Amino acid sequence: MAYDAQVLRRASARLKQQNAQRQQQREELRERLFTETPELRDIDRQLKGTILDIVGSALRTGRDPGPALQVIRDKNMDLQQRQAQLLQEMGYPADALDELPACPKCGDTGWVGAQMCDCLKIVYAQEQVKELSKLLNVGEQSFDQFSLDWYSPLPWPGESISPRENMELVYEVCLNYAQKFGKFFFQNLFLTGDPGLGKTFLSACIARTVAENGFSVVYDTASTILTQFEEGKFARDTEEGRQAREETNRYLHCDLLILDDLGSEARTPFFQSALYTLVNTRLVEGRATVISSNLSMEGIRNRYSGQVASRLEGEYQTLRFYGEDIRLQRKQRG
Repeated sequence: MAYDAQVLRRASARLKQQNAQRQQQREELRERLFTETPELRDIDRQLKGTILDIVGSALRTGRDPGPALQVIRDKNMDLQQRQAQLLQEMGYPADALDELPACPKCGDTGWVGAQMCDCLKIVYAQEQVKELSKLLNVGEQSFDQFSLDWYSPLPWPGESISPRENMELVYEVCLNYAQKFGKFFFQNLFLTGDPGLGKTFLSACIARTVAENGFSVVYDTASTILTQFEEGKFARDTEEGRQAREETNRYLHCDLLILDDLGSEARTPFFQSALYTLVNTRLVEGRATVISSNLSMEGIRNRYSGQVASRLEGEYQTLRFYGEDIRLQRKQRG
């Protein structure tokens, strides 16, 4: 799994902030309880003091420190029992004053050795969805919200099955692709069809589900992605160029790239070359990609180089969308 460095930085900072807030809340609770019951403050002071007593006892005496240490341990146990009793009488758990980590697995660091802890994975997934929300309304776009009602059950000219039957198949492929990401039969999808048929909606559904499962997902339009490649190459010594190169690195190496509206970008030799680099690099590295386009595969062959067309045709599962424009249907229905 490849973690997005930008998203990971935000997730780590957020986890650190959450830990700091818990620490502050713990200190505020301690002060409130100590104010309400001064005996608790005295017990807390004595418990901390017993630790010093144990160390001091071992250093001061040349004799066997065992008996003295046992006395201190017994005193410590009595203090802990009295503390627990007072806390329970006040309606708090016995460990309310203990400095326990929220995640005992990693001690709130977010890492267990070199492995990311589950607590950080959860925050990372949340930050990943927030990142997608900059371009997509992922709060509303989910597979549960997808409706087949916009697709006609009647025969469609030139097609063997109706738009609704076709979309039932398309929906199932997209749903399984997202839910079984990385283990599904198809690694790459090419969504093709006229505007207003749900390509972007289903792309967003895939993005949301995959991101919620903790994978790094980048979603953007073909025009924006290819422009970043251009900016990174020709503005090398500027801050804009540095940021563009960072973005292109995300496009090349994220777990899932969703490239929307291929074919809407300008037709330039550089964009052709950048698209080949993007598609080929991700195929070589085994990275998954979903591309949506108003162009058919024949249109792809006419517009792009044979190298690009060959890879899209040979390495991507094509999902065709057809039917009546959903946006126009919504407008007509008021």
